[in-house]
Amino acid sequence: MKKWMVIAIAGAMLTLAGCGASTGGNQAESTTNGGNAATSETPKIGVAIYKFDDTFMTGVRNAMTAAADGKAELDIVDSQNAQPTQNEKVDLFISKKYKAMAINPVDRTAAGVIIDKAKAADIPVVFLNREPIAEDMNKWDKVYYVGAKAEESGTISGQIIVDYWKANPKADKNGDGVLQYVMLKGEPGHQDAELRTKFSVQAIQDAGIKVEALAEDTAMWDRVKGQEKMQTFLASNGDKIEAVLANNDDMGLGAIEALKAAGYFKGDKYMPVVSVDATAPAIQALQDGTLLGTVLNDAKNQGAATVALATVLAKGETPTKENTSYDITDGKYVWIAYKKITKDNIADAQQ
Repeated sequence: MKKWMVIAIAGAMLTLAGCGASTGGNQAESTTNGGNAATSETPKIGVAIYKFDDTFMTGVRNAMTAAADGKAELDIVDSQNAQPTQNEKVDLFISKKYKAMAINPVDRTAAGVIIDKAKAADIPVVFLNREPIAEDMNKWDKVYYVGAKAEESGTISGQIIVDYWKANPKADKNGDGVLQYVMLKGEPGHQDAELRTKFSVQAIQDAGIKVEALAEDTAMWDRVKGQEKMQTFLASNGDKIEAVLANNDDMGLGAIEALKAAGYFKGDKYMPVVSVDATAPAIQALQDGTLLGTVLNDAKNQGAATVALATVLAKGETPTKENTSYDITDGKYVWIAYKKITKDNIADAQQ
């Protein structure tokens, strides 16, 4: 009797074990299928940023991560400001068979190589913040761009200086009716640097104000370099300088540090400094009264729009206003508007 019971129990255990194995197999298969389903819903997208220690692009990266939550899996890598490194990252994305790529090019003129690679692998690509040349953008119908029109930010920068100049007669230190300024430029050849420089000065001239460039030099979007260049400008021109225009906040903040060391922002000694991006450190400088104004370069929407387009493309669909929530110009471009930020509307940059 006991022997029979042992045999029966053993048989039952084997049966249960068999069911368990079968169930486990089904569960594993279900997990795999679920994973595939999740992959189709949350595709993998390779993201290459030109360099991680750029303040504005850090904001864009954070915005992309937030926008991708539950929609896509991002593999965000640092190109370390080297185009060959970025090309290697693109090759890695392709080898991993990601469904789409988002590229912030180190060199906008090198985008054609990336597009050729992407097209050969049939992996759609969205460029952001640094606009490839039109010829490259037209190489393939699965190439898109998200960014802002640099000339607009230049115009707004100039208008901030115009408003200050007209409201403060003492801004014309030598009383000659000419605004003597210095310019801190971004990367040579970068469309943002060239257009912000050109249109900021043009906006001042369009307002009927004569200008004289006392000095102009590149500080490569960098705060430390901006401070060094401003020190040089001050050594050469001293109190002749009546305004500082910087192509981005980091350079503008560097200039402010040099100006502080020269005794500015104490008592009546003031220098109007205008920059672009409306980063958190720049907003703090506005609140401190050392930065006259900046231009909101909408990192949140640049990041969100890039993820929206890349996610739709990764699913094999064509981006539209309906499936991305962004207007698409000429079937390829999403333009994010700039906005003037001064101490009077700081809240607009903190949303």
